[in-house]
Amino acid sequence: MRVAVLGAGAIGAYVGAALHRAGAEVHLIARGPHLRALRESGVRVLSPRGDFSARPNATDDPREVGPVDYVFLGLKANSYAAAGPMVQPLLHDKTGLIAAQNGIPWWYFHKLAGPYENYRIESVDPGGAVTAALPLERAIGCVVYAATEIESPGVIRHLEGTRFSIGEPDGSISERCKAFSEAMVAGGLKCPVEADLRHDIWVKLMGNIAFNPISALSRATMAGICRHDGARELVVAMMRETLDVAERVGCKPRISIERRLAGAERAGEHKTSTLQDLEKGKPLELDVILAAVVELADLTGADIPTLRAIHAVADLLNEQITQASLARAL
Repeated sequence: MRVAVLGAGAIGAYVGAALHRAGAEVHLIARGPHLRALRESGVRVLSPRGDFSARPNATDDPREVGPVDYVFLGLKANSYAAAGPMVQPLLHDKTGLIAAQNGIPWWYFHKLAGPYENYRIESVDPGGAVTAALPLERAIGCVVYAATEIESPGVIRHLEGTRFSIGEPDGSISERCKAFSEAMVAGGLKCPVEADLRHDIWVKLMGNIAFNPISALSRATMAGICRHDGARELVVAMMRETLDVAERVGCKPRISIERRLAGAERAGEHKTSTLQDLEKGKPLELDVILAAVVELADLTGADIPTLRAIHAVADLLNEQITQASLARAL
């Protein structure tokens, strides 16, 4: 099995190291100091489950890799539309694209029977740019339950969780999903193939949609948000509105808000990926997490005043980050 990890950051390098440990031919595609460290020393994973090292191939040029069986997308979803030139050299006729992203994926309504089948979510796939870069028939969904961070170039700190749920848009238990799952399990990870991955998407989104923007606006950790009475009430309101939108598009997550909050509390003083991006001056991943749900609320007639308010101020913050980044580039 040949696997390319496009965007071998905290999650991508962790998955790549595990697959390499399982015997897959793995190519990590990265850049900067992280790439230099990967080339020189490989990946070192520090984990409460046991530290390990791996020496997969590392490059910044997909043309050096050539066609592979799977491309694991470790990029943020807001980079997908521009990923086409990087993805194209990695494809053969049957290459699967495993999209390990937060929020609502561009393939969400692909092959989903019902009134919204094949609806394109503009905030996620503007003008069809993501679909053009990442063809729908190649898409394999992936919901990540692992928490990792880059401790230093080439060194990945695994904090908790080893589950990477995957699934086909049509709900089939395909051979390509089963083969990838087996390789992940052989590498020490959990990788169930789900017949209804959209359920997992909404369960995870319940947390992301509340904690990610609030953490960026307040600079608080997940535990810090849970400890603050007012912020906790805000989280509950956002989760409740999110569940309403999910049900209106045909999904009823089988998890209570209380249980979802308990899971967030267990994460402790963990910084969300959105807060980490803010601290690095990077654009915030809002479109697939917040804007998509606002768009689906407009589509279905859901009343979501709390989500709209948080989206407005988070979007303003993101605008300020973008302007500051442009100013630095001048």
